[in-house]
Amino acid sequence: MKVDKNMVVGVAYTLQVDDGENGKTTWEVVGKEKPYHFLTGADNVLPLFEAGLWGKSIGESFEIFIDYEEGYGDYDESKRVIVPKSNFKEEGKKNKDLLKVGKVIPMQDDQGNQLRGEILKVDYQGVHMDFNSPLAGYDLYFSGEIVSVRAAEPEEIDHGHVHGPEGHAH
Repeated sequence: MKVDKNMVVGVAYTLQVDDGENGKTTWEVVGKEKPYHFLTGADNVLPLFEAGLWGKSIGESFEIFIDYEEGYGDYDESKRVIVPKSNFKEEGKKNKDLLKVGKVIPMQDDQGNQLRGEILKVDYQGVHMDFNSPLAGYDLYFSGEIVSVRAAEPEEIDHGHVHGPEGHAH
């Protein structure tokens, strides 16, 4: 079976990044024992990553280069913002466990879009957050192997995501 639209693909890979100054460094390693599974055609991965897998079968290797502009874009200083501390209160109380430097928390903008922001610091001005992807500004180098390929279940296609390696419900 080959990678095509509406397939559940499992991949093992190494992701290296290059910021243009310091050379390549390893960012992430996903092994064959716990491959990353995704549904093709559902916009769950970078388009060029998915395109680099089309037509490949189990056991085939791949190498995919994605320029920063086609990946997560350039680092955008305007995505660094100060959010009022009052936005982080739960039941009227400050949540000290939530406001820790380095913590990445899910948030929502005024239009209802889901965002993930990293807390950079907390001070008298508020909570300083960075909403850039951690991979913004980096060229991406993927190398790996196709571990599994199967047809997606109709429910997975309807939901737009994988329910598990074997298709079980979530």
